[in-house]
Amino acid sequence: MSLSLHEIMETLHMVQESHLDIRTVTLGLNLQDCAGDDPNQVAARIGERVRTRAARLKDESQKLAAEYGVPIVNARVAVTPVANLLTRPSADGYVAIARALDEAAAHVGVDFLGGFSALLEKGITAAEAHYLDALPEALATTGRVCASVNVATTHAGINMDAIARMGHIITDAAARTADSDGLACAKLVTFANAVPDNPFMAGAFHGYGEADATLNVGISGPGVVARALDGIEGADLGTVADTIKRAAFQITRAGELVGRELSRRLNVGFGVLDLSLAPTDTVGDSVGEILEKMGLERVGTHGTTAALALLNDAVKKGGAFASGYVGGLSGAFIPVSEDRMMIRSAAEGCLTIDKLEAMTSVCSVGLDMLAVPGDTPATTISAILADQAAIGTINSKTTAVRIIPVPGKQVGDMARFGGLLGEAPIMPVHDQSSAHMIERGGRIPAPIQGLKN
Repeated sequence: MSLSLHEIMETLHMVQESHLDIRTVTLGLNLQDCAGDDPNQVAARIGERVRTRAARLKDESQKLAAEYGVPIVNARVAVTPVANLLTRPSADGYVAIARALDEAAAHVGVDFLGGFSALLEKGITAAEAHYLDALPEALATTGRVCASVNVATTHAGINMDAIARMGHIITDAAARTADSDGLACAKLVTFANAVPDNPFMAGAFHGYGEADATLNVGISGPGVVARALDGIEGADLGTVADTIKRAAFQITRAGELVGRELSRRLNVGFGVLDLSLAPTDTVGDSVGEILEKMGLERVGTHGTTAALALLNDAVKKGGAFASGYVGGLSGAFIPVSEDRMMIRSAAEGCLTIDKLEAMTSVCSVGLDMLAVPGDTPATTISAILADQAAIGTINSKTTAVRIIPVPGKQVGDMARFGGLLGEAPIMPVHDQSSAHMIERGGRIPAPIQGLKN
């Protein structure tokens, strides 16, 4: 793949004026042959695999960014879901693996490592039960390890027993990191229809169908899209959609060029290009700003879901036209803590959890970096997870929840997580209990559309 001179000049303009960047290059590593019955030996093999295979990831990323003039913000690693790597499992064994992964991530210089994960959409094995027991301590005692648990798929239905467990795990992890506003929960994602090639944290893992090593690229350009809309004030929404498609096309072309070159230098296969508009708290780098440029006074008001649907669809169409390897999640993220406009609207009360839930039916993933009062019951958190899983299974899309019950804080306070994770206002949840529903457990059957074959 090569770019024309015109495309190169457009790319430089997007970098300089519109905050275009490669948000993450994520090296996926298969760890299945590291499995065994001794957790210390398994942890040692896993650590060695990451240190060896990812040794050049950070350096080569930085060199490539300097040569091409396109910032590569994060270099990360994702591994095979760890829940099935111990043949004689114990909670302590999984904690040992988490610490080995954390040390290896620090050694190779990546900020996050994903894949401390389990796929529980249809049941929980004995090994996975030990993994769930280990989750709060593993997340609270490591700095770089990210975890994800898939609790539902369109084909399997919703595992309500797993969802009930996750509510307690989230509150436990938050309590263990009370001094950092429940930071452990910012590294934990609960999925429905999780994808195996997502390069974005905290939900990245290296799927079982992937090669031994694969490079997936996540490119983000909300600033590029926002600037493109500046030139079409007053245009109809069809023109808005076409403008976003053209911007997504340009972003995708630049991202694939960088990703393929980096995969060549690392001698690993190129996987997918995830074209997700992932905001930061930098001025001009906001998904909320894009929605407001379409004509909304505040993101979260009536019409927001329609505007987000237009944005998500146009991004996918532009990306798919530019590359045959668009994958992962590809759309628009709506993390409250990482988007200035979202933060403002949530603090003002315009953007509520209920509205965010409606938006997740048309966005890239789901409820992301949502801060709620620290005394929120575990059953209420489980109910929020269940609602998102229902949206995902019925609509045959990926949905996820990254929710943080912030110890000691209430509505009106701010939670501060630092760095890329930003800050978020504490948002109210409903006072009415969902406990009796969650305590029923069992499995919500797959929807009728799951019977395709």
